[in-house]
Amino acid sequence: MKIIVPMAGRGSRLRPHTLTVPKPLIPVAGKPIVHRLVEDIAGVLNQDIEEVAFIIHESFGKKVEDELIAIAQKLGAKGTIYYQNEALGTGHAIMCAKDSLSGPAVIAYADTLIRADFDLDKNADSVIWVKQVDKPEAFGVVNLNDNGEIIELVEKPKEFVSDLAVIGIYYFKDVAVLKNELQLVIDNNIIHGGEYQINDGIKQMMVKGMKFVPGKVDDWMDCGNKDVTVDTNTRMLGFLHNDGDHLIDYDVKQENSTIIPPCYIGEDVVLINATVGPNVSLGKGCHVIDSTIKNSLIQTHAHIKNANLDNAMIGNHASFDGNFTSISIGDYSVLE
Repeated sequence: MKIIVPMAGRGSRLRPHTLTVPKPLIPVAGKPIVHRLVEDIAGVLNQDIEEVAFIIHESFGKKVEDELIAIAQKLGAKGTIYYQNEALGTGHAIMCAKDSLSGPAVIAYADTLIRADFDLDKNADSVIWVKQVDKPEAFGVVNLNDNGEIIELVEKPKEFVSDLAVIGIYYFKDVAVLKNELQLVIDNNIIHGGEYQINDGIKQMMVKGMKFVPGKVDDWMDCGNKDVTVDTNTRMLGFLHNDGDHLIDYDVKQENSTIIPPCYIGEDVVLINATVGPNVSLGKGCHVIDSTIKNSLIQTHAHIKNANLDNAMIGNHASFDGNFTSISIGDYSVLE
């Protein structure tokens, strides 16, 4: 089994947090988004992972590439890096990794997290992960036949088709079939929204009679912008806490401070006259003094004092001193 992870660019909707750290490497509950995604998919598949291929922008740099390779190696898999330097769509991104597109594979976009527990339908040519949603008109959805098979993909339907939204994770029994269809999409310059789309390859597979079935996830968490990323951090902390994971480093230095679970507290964190939690992630080396923080995601080596924070997201090496209650500041920012 292979896992193919298109990561594209840094992510404009999460600026300024993505100016120095690509969005998929922003930590949620203490672990980078893409790391959690790959681990969760491997857990659902319950199969040996042969290779994890990451499609990134060349500007991410060697340090990021080394981190991604390490994610694959932790699963006992080969890590491969491919480049997509032009934003030409999901289909184009996948084809940038064409040398790895053979055999059974999962394709997963790196700005989403899931919680799921199901067995793959080994008789299907493909499984498309979906989640039941309240407002299907805002999503791409699947249309099912009476046998529960996917017969159509519909983007943001104006009239009700189904309430099963496509979340951007796909299994292919032989991903080489998708590769061949996407090559035809590119050769024939089939473009939607100015880009080559994975759906155009999938639709051709459906036309040829291949069997697609839905794989339903229990939870789908987005990391597209600041508010939803903070919410995802909150939800993930709740899941991990209920699973019994140890989330607080044993060497946290506390003085007259309280931690209200669930929280993730990294190593070398210092808390002085602070109340932290619930639903807070504090990365390595953070200092929190004379402050109250809840429902917030703080990355590494941030210094916070005299603050009362709720729904905050603060980047690496940031310094904050104040009484703002809803903020979003990026790496190396200073508010005093």
